[in-house]
This record gives sequence, structure tokens and C-alpha cells, in this order.
Amino acid sequence: MAATPIGTAEDASPRLREALATAEVVAAEDTRRVRRLAAALGVQLEGRVVSYYDANERQRAHELVAELQAGRRVVLVTDAGMPLLSDPGYRLLTEAIAAGIPVTCIPGPSAITTALVVSGLPVDRFCFEGFLPRRQAGRRSRLAELADEPRTMVFFEAPHRLAATLADMAAVLGPERRAAACRELTKTYEEVRRGSLVELASWAASGVRGEVTLVVAGAPRVARPSGRRGTVDGDGTDPGSR
Repeated sequence: MAATPIGTAEDASPRLREALATAEVVAAEDTRRVRRLAAALGVQLEGRVVSYYDANERQRAHELVAELQAGRRVVLVTDAGMPLLSDPGYRLLTEAIAAGIPVTCIPGPSAITTALVVSGLPVDRFCFEGFLPRRQAGRRSRLAELADEPRTMVFFEAPHRLAATLADMAAVLGPERRAAACRELTKTYEEVRRGSLVELASWAASGVRGEVTLVVAGAPRVARPSGRRGTVDGDGTDPGSR
């Protein structure tokens, strides 16, 4: 497993370059994109390049495990960022582990952590929610389940659904909930919009292009009543009754 740049090719690590150059099999979400990446990095792909994406993941995972069992070096990459994180790779990982094959990961860029860092929101505790349901009913239902989540939340969203998603977030999580919309991270036209959900929904209403990562503040903590009167100790008893 190897992380690829999420935008700027210069973010590729020396280990990624070496892995691509020496792999006997390169499994890629899009074979054209990995060839373009290799060319940008000045790397010659000597190994066989095969596709590995959602539709062929089941069959391809079996084939790649067979390659690994034959002693060949296989590298899995996706279009951008870390495999498995809203990207293919989990089936191959679990089948390789079940077969007793050593698996390692070449770390690198991720839109999740990059967006968290530039969001301006607390990052000491966070959760990754990936893509919300496409239809409004399912999207609002999932957001309702997250309404009381105290951790900062990270979402991926397609640009053509961004305005609707932000509007639903404002309606379900509250219009004043703080958030950041991170667009085209590390690319030439990188943009980070910070504000309330209602402000971001208004901004997105006119249309947004490019890949977007949303970072949303967790639910505000409810202050506990001060003083001992009416409180309950850890053993479940009212201290006033002792």
C-alpha cells in the first residue's frame, strides 16, 4: 500500500518513487493516472500495471494475492492519497493478511489530515465519516445520528453535491456550527473557506469546482451543573443521601 500525492506531484516521497520503480506489479485505481504520476516523477514503471477499483476488486484481490504468494512485489496505489480511506484496497489487505503475507504501508499525503490542519478547528480528537449518502433523506438521517458527536468530523463530498450537503448540515447540525470547506488541497487553486455552516452553504450555492474535503466542528459540550447538590457520584448514589 502506498500513498500518492493529493495534488502536487512534488509531495511524493522517495519511498513512493522507489516502490513504483521496483514493483513487479503495480495495482492502480486508474492505470492512466499512475502512468502520468510516474512520468511526472521521472520514474519508469518496469512492472506490470493492472487496474484495481471498486468494480473488479473482488476478482483482482485474488489475483494479486496469488502474485504475492509467488514471491512478487506488489504495490497498490489509488488516484490520490491513502488507499482504503474511501478508496479501494481493503479486500486485498484482508486477504493478504489471511494468507500470512507481510503487508506494509508507505505513508504520505492525505486530504483528511491536510484539511484538519488548515481548518482552524480542534484536531485533538476527530473522526472520518467519508461520503454522506447521496439522497437528501439518507444524508439528513446520517447527519441526525452525528448531531451530538463531540469530535471534529471530516467528510468528502463531490462538488456538484456540496451546496446541498452544506444546506443539510446547517439544517440538521445548526446554522452556526463552525466548519471549513477545503478545495483543491495542495493544487494551484487551493482554497480554504472557514465560517458557519450557513455561511458556507451560501458560498457553495453559486457552484464550486474541484475536490472538496469538509471539516465540521463537533457538538458543543453541555456544561454540567456546578456544586454537589443534585449531582450523582460515580457509584450511582446521591451524595446528599449519605
